[in-house]
Amino acid sequence: MAKFMDVHHGMTGITGEQLRMAHQADLAIEGEEGVHFEQAWADPESGTVYCLSEAPSKEAVQRVHERTGHPADEVHPVPIAV
Repeated sequence: MAKFMDVHHGMTGITGEQLRMAHQADLAIEGEEGVHFEQAWADPESGTVYCLSEAPSKEAVQRVHERTGHPADEVHPVPIAV
């Protein structure tokens, strides 16, 4: 499976607890789309949230986020890592 980094904007002031809850919501249904969300990061000041996942497609990543109420603004493939 491929890796993807998705980006959410407009989440200014997000707390650690809110990030955990959103991540848990994704984890609860990720298997239905064949996705595995590995980690999430947030910058409350800029309102930017990043999620790293393995998935069959960027559309599968987006479907999970849409179903849990926080669609991604961007989904990028990450074909190279060190």
